[in-house]
Amino acid sequence: MNPTTNPQAAPEAASGGIATAEKAFYRVTIGAPIHKVWAELTRTDSVLPFFFNGVCRTPGLAVGAPMRMQSADGKNTSVVGDVLEFDPPHRYAHTFKFTNLDDPPCVVRYVLEEVDGGTQFTLITENVPAGTKTEKYMISGGDFITKNLKAVVETGKPTPGGRFALFMMGLFAPFTPKQSRTENWPFERKL
Repeated sequence: MNPTTNPQAAPEAASGGIATAEKAFYRVTIGAPIHKVWAELTRTDSVLPFFFNGVCRTPGLAVGAPMRMQSADGKNTSVVGDVLEFDPPHRYAHTFKFTNLDDPPCVVRYVLEEVDGGTQFTLITENVPAGTKTEKYMISGGDFITKNLKAVVETGKPTPGGRFALFMMGLFAPFTPKQSRTENWPFERKL
């Protein structure tokens, strides 16, 4: 399940003159109906292990709405963005910015398609600032998300490697940078 990527940077891309990685694709077939995958992907009421144990907080998943990925206790916010597309159960896209990095936002798209044997899930990253920590994290994150979404939907729990990674992340949670505290990222704050 290695991602299909286009590693070429696009100078002066839509990111305001900053070189970006055009697109990266992470794809997997999940042995479940599309509505079940969609429901798991868009849950906003509990921890999402495939999203690094974050909880998606939003006033409502709809185009233009802000979204935040927060710790289970709500004290820290790791990712912020705004919903760009929301077409259940097929497409969902949002801007994406790590709160602990100064890199500009990029775009994340989730595309679901019914196929024989279940649902094809594709995660697409666009306009990721090339050569940045955001790019490095997005590459490993795309693989983690696709593998663990598949495992959670099919078995109810992340992969063994995913469980280990989540355990280790939990150990380092007390060292989350102050700039990632939720009070610094209210829904009203524009990116």
